[in-house]
Amino acid sequence: MFKIGEFSKLTQVSIRMLRYYDETGLLKPAETDKFTNYRLYSTEQIPALNKIIFLRDLGFNVSEIAVALNRWDDEFITKQLENKRLEIENAIKVEQDKLSKIELAKDDIRREKIAINYNVSIKSIPSYQVFSLRRIVPDYYAEGQLWKEMSAFAVKHSIPISNDTFTIYHDMDYREKDVDMEICAPVSRMGENTSGFVYRNTEPIPTMACTMVYGSFENIAGAFLAFANWLQEHNQYKMTGQSRQIVHRGPWNEENPDKYLTEIQIPLEKI
Repeated sequence: MFKIGEFSKLTQVSIRMLRYYDETGLLKPAETDKFTNYRLYSTEQIPALNKIIFLRDLGFNVSEIAVALNRWDDEFITKQLENKRLEIENAIKVEQDKLSKIELAKDDIRREKIAINYNVSIKSIPSYQVFSLRRIVPDYYAEGQLWKEMSAFAVKHSIPISNDTFTIYHDMDYREKDVDMEICAPVSRMGENTSGFVYRNTEPIPTMACTMVYGSFENIAGAFLAFANWLQEHNQYKMTGQSRQIVHRGPWNEENPDKYLTEIQIPLEKI
């Protein structure tokens, strides 16, 4: 048996960490001297300690290490390592995105970039006869998957769809997840509803505020801020109903995101 200091020296693991592993239950001393309360360790515990250090250095937390130690076999550990690899890759991507945004911000500051001006206009929107798909999706980025699903369905069932498609956002507020959206494609004739796809007439909107957003989809947030300022200046109006979005130029017909063209539509009513 070795005292904790001796075991620390032999394993090259600090006393502080050995005590931590004891407190968390990952590696209890083999014995505790009943007279001095000294922690005593054995050489048989070194392989378990090596496993702990191995997993810790790969980014596993205490609870993950505890599970791995209790179920240590090649197949299970291989699966856990693959899960951790994917987790780390995702974390790296998130951090890389942050770095990219930092560089863009630095460039904007250096160039004293002029803020984009968003002009708001008001127009009347008629009712449209549409082929639509409404779903609650994980987030706003999932919209593209809905369009792929509709496109594949339309091709399979020979449904002619025009290019004047638009999206209706049925939530009355901004959602970080579980977004209720409906993609709509105007059609010349009605058909039978099937597999979640619906033919219907959209509601006419007598007073719709519209603004065009040029460039990547990241500029859309700025458009909403500009609209907030416009609404404050034109306080005879208030927001009502579901907002809409029309992507006139997007990933399917324009390679350069700087040339995207998106129309934001927000229903209004006079106070």
